[in-house]
Amino acid sequence: MISSLKEKALSYYEKNETKVDIGFFLAGVVFDIFTLSDIDDPLSIAQQVIYLVLVGSLLMQDFLVSQNLALPPRWLSKIWNYRDAILHFFMGSLLSLYSLFFIKSSSFWSSFLFLGVMLGLMVANELKQVQKNVINLKVGLYFICLFSFFSMIYPVVLGFVGWTPFLLATATTLLALWLCWRHLASKISDRKLLGLKVGAPGAGVILLFVVFYVFGWIPPVPLSVQDMGVYHKVEKSNGNFTVFHEKPVWKFWETGDQDFIAEPGDAIYFFAKIFSPGRFDDSVILHWQYKDIRQGWKTTDKVPMRVTGGRKGGYRGFATKQNYSPGDWRVKVETTDGREIGRFNFQVTTVETANPDRILIGENQ
Repeated sequence: MISSLKEKALSYYEKNETKVDIGFFLAGVVFDIFTLSDIDDPLSIAQQVIYLVLVGSLLMQDFLVSQNLALPPRWLSKIWNYRDAILHFFMGSLLSLYSLFFIKSSSFWSSFLFLGVMLGLMVANELKQVQKNVINLKVGLYFICLFSFFSMIYPVVLGFVGWTPFLLATATTLLALWLCWRHLASKISDRKLLGLKVGAPGAGVILLFVVFYVFGWIPPVPLSVQDMGVYHKVEKSNGNFTVFHEKPVWKFWETGDQDFIAEPGDAIYFFAKIFSPGRFDDSVILHWQYKDIRQGWKTTDKVPMRVTGGRKGGYRGFATKQNYSPGDWRVKVETTDGREIGRFNFQVTTVETANPDRILIGENQ
């Protein structure tokens, strides 16, 4: 009975391999969407470690088997024919998980290239060349997952973002690549083959991350802007914030006073909620810019705002601006090393006299 079911399952998989692999990939994505935890959740971190160890072990063993240098391990002999589907599920799950974390921590305009690469790799994970024939692409995908893991875990552990956690992530990924190379080199005499299949994709991924980081294209995980807006007033009392705006009810798609009507004496309040893990203690920069008709966007102020972790709803803070001109404005939320987390565009219109009937609506944050 069991043997018959196994034969039927294997026969179905061989006839419908593409459909089954896509199903496994989508299952991994859906699994991550519904089980996505906070980036510092211990169980989520443990799950990622298990996945990374399993995928790395399977890739190395698969490589050795493909070169006729090893046999499938006995404990995997019964499911070895399904290793591609297993790898596909775990790899798709890891890639979608890190893509979701990067998307949460990025401003689309500053990180669209990196996010495009990540999404492209998720699609590449579907290709037969990746799944079957070109194992070096699988190795490249694996080291992207590995580097993503380290680039997220070090800021969580250290409590800040910047060059130090990134360099540690780079060094740790290089160490993992060296350990894989050393293990395989003890079994393979063909160094050229090993370099093409393992060394080149691993080193290429590390170089790609370094280039993207230098240009500021890698989102500053684990920071993420949960909410932000421009208001006429912000009040803080006993740790609670109230924001005041005059936005009409029908403009439900706007946040705060994106069409800011500035009466005499009004100040512009920028309010933001920023997620950071527990024990996190760093700063972000609120970068105010005005759009000049001839010169484009010009910086007017850069205001630091301290961000500490531990609050589920995000760390809350605000900054004010009293000197401004009518026109198009934006505030970019950036890390201290210049990477953009989010941006908020708004327009200022000044009026000469105050409206005695103006009503400001208060909302608790």
